[in-house]
Amino acid sequence: MDQQRTTGSPVPALLRSAHAGPALAVTAVAGLLAVTAGLPPSTSALVVAAVLTGQLSIGWSNDLVDVRRDRAVHRADKPLATGEVGVGVVRVACALALVATVPLSLACGLVAGLVHLLTVGSGWAYNLGLKSTAWSWLPYAVAFGALPVFVTLAGTPGELPPPWVPLAGALLGVGAHLVNALPDLDDDAATGVHGLPHRIGARRTGPAATAVLVAASVLIALSATGSHRWLSWLGLPLVVVLAAVGLRGRGRTPFRAAVAIALLDVALLAGAR
Repeated sequence: MDQQRTTGSPVPALLRSAHAGPALAVTAVAGLLAVTAGLPPSTSALVVAAVLTGQLSIGWSNDLVDVRRDRAVHRADKPLATGEVGVGVVRVACALALVATVPLSLACGLVAGLVHLLTVGSGWAYNLGLKSTAWSWLPYAVAFGALPVFVTLAGTPGELPPPWVPLAGALLGVGAHLVNALPDLDDDAATGVHGLPHRIGARRTGPAATAVLVAASVLIALSATGSHRWLSWLGLPLVVVLAAVGLRGRGRTPFRAAVAIALLDVALLAGAR
């Protein structure tokens, strides 16, 4: 039942329901990869637009699928659960974003577009059921691994990145999944969500996220071939320090350290080629 209770503009709540922070972060990563890959401005704009609409559709579909669970545990950070925005409004926004993603993706090239649609499909597969299985990490690995492939294939001529690039992206995706799940483990478990982080437990999820993200850092440092390769080597000691802080920390410290490593890995990956 639609529990909308506000009469003001639904836009702020609608954006929060789209998980705007993560959506904009992934979009910014795509834009950064496009710039470092040397794509023309027009192509970079298409890449950014396609990724943004795709991420918005994933965010909105996530809240639509989870609305009953979120209401059951009284999630105050979920606009659909609190009634700040109506289910119908989010459905329309989600549908429009998804429809827009298809032509925007294909405008980047047929193969590139299909690769990007695979990343979006992975996000939807997570929302529609994989999040509650031991394979919850897989959509993140596929989506983050495929993102740099989409960007380089969008170039003229399109080309595949070195194999280590999508592998590093996949490791980042798995790390992102573990980090993202940490704050909500109890609420998720209470409503029947039992993905990989829930199965290994909160005590192990933080260290596991740190280990995966450090592995991504090492892979990037060892494989970097660009003119800024030295940045990867300079960043590696900082990753080690953050990992030590995360592993020894308590409370939200492991979460914050893992997020910092993930952000640093993104920067290293962008400057590694």
